[in-house]
Amino acid sequence: MSQPQIPQFDAATQAELRDFIEQEQTKAKIQASVHELTDRCWKTCITGGISSKFSKSEASCLENCVDRFLDTSFYIVKQIEQQQHH
Repeated sequence: MSQPQIPQFDAATQAELRDFIEQEQTKAKIQASVHELTDRCWKTCITGGISSKFSKSEASCLENCVDRFLDTSFYIVKQIEQQQHH
């Protein structure tokens, strides 16, 4: 049996594949961040059992937790972008 032929891609196709892979990796990182955010804020803020509504203190804690997480994430992204441009 002969080995299957692996096509050689031209430069444009290679660049397109690299872009696609990079986009998929970015999506995976975002999903991981959302999972981390959900897990961290849930463990920090939800003190009661599971119910149909959050208490006022839980809702406030969740909002603050998400805001701080997003602030930190945006700050890190800005720092990385600035380092890449220098």
